[in-house]
Amino acid sequence: MDPSAIIELLKSVLFGIVEGLTEWLPISSTGHLILLQEFVTLDVSKDFWDMFMVVIQLGAILAICVLYFTQLNPWARSKTPAERHDTWATWGKILVGIIPAAVVGIPLNSFMEEHLSNWQVVSAALIFYGIVFIVIETWRARKIRRGELGGASSLPRGKHFSDADRAAVASESDPGIQTMDEVSLGRAFGIGCFQVLSLVPGTSRSGSTIIGGLLLGCSRTLAAEYSFYMAIPVMFGASALRLVKYFAAGNTFTGMEVAILLVGMVVAFLTSVLSVKFLMRFIKTNDFKPFGVYRIVLGAVVIAYFLLAR
Repeated sequence: MDPSAIIELLKSVLFGIVEGLTEWLPISSTGHLILLQEFVTLDVSKDFWDMFMVVIQLGAILAICVLYFTQLNPWARSKTPAERHDTWATWGKILVGIIPAAVVGIPLNSFMEEHLSNWQVVSAALIFYGIVFIVIETWRARKIRRGELGGASSLPRGKHFSDADRAAVASESDPGIQTMDEVSLGRAFGIGCFQVLSLVPGTSRSGSTIIGGLLLGCSRTLAAEYSFYMAIPVMFGASALRLVKYFAAGNTFTGMEVAILLVGMVVAFLTSVLSVKFLMRFIKTNDFKPFGVYRIVLGAVVIAYFLLAR
């Protein structure tokens, strides 16, 4: 293989790693990719690059489909009729949750990318929402001390929800609403409204929806999982629209471009699996403050780089 082709594929691997690791953590994949682009650029056309940065997310979202296949599969043979009903209800809440992003995001997405995809906006969003995470977790800790956030006692007592199930999903260190059964359509829509904030580069789609879930009474675990669920139709839709736009402009793929895209997606898939598993283990016994601190530091690094190093 041509050495230059190998270099381009290695670059794609690097972008896939960054995408997979940062897409699901509330630290903004955009902020990291902006920094990476300063040091690594693919030797491709601008149209392909713009498409690549969106469609590479398909690898990340496929990781969610694999990791949560059983939970989101209403036809699973292992499920009882009541559990299948609950799974369909979850999908209904997912669809309700993505309505705000579809209504606001589709018409405004191109405008936001064109006018707000700059280091000033990204660094400001990183720092602002980093502070928000710290404030929210401080507020939740105060409510926990006062006993104002429920745990196992707030779980439903449906026929298919045994005491053992209730004990398994509830956690004293992660209080609040624990299951999708408890999420009303109104709460699902409210969390979806927070997803609209992610139109601003640097906000983080997962970060905005997790913030919404926490503010609306969800446990950290449920807020993260619902964020993952909503990402499935949103990211599939965004990738499909980007591909349509790419081909509608008369573009086609070369063999090398296909290889670059597939490598990036596969690597994003593999690293996403690790990233999601890490996050779900971490928040079982920790809050989101470390991510808030990380965002603030990264925002400061972005500012320092563009002001001093360029």
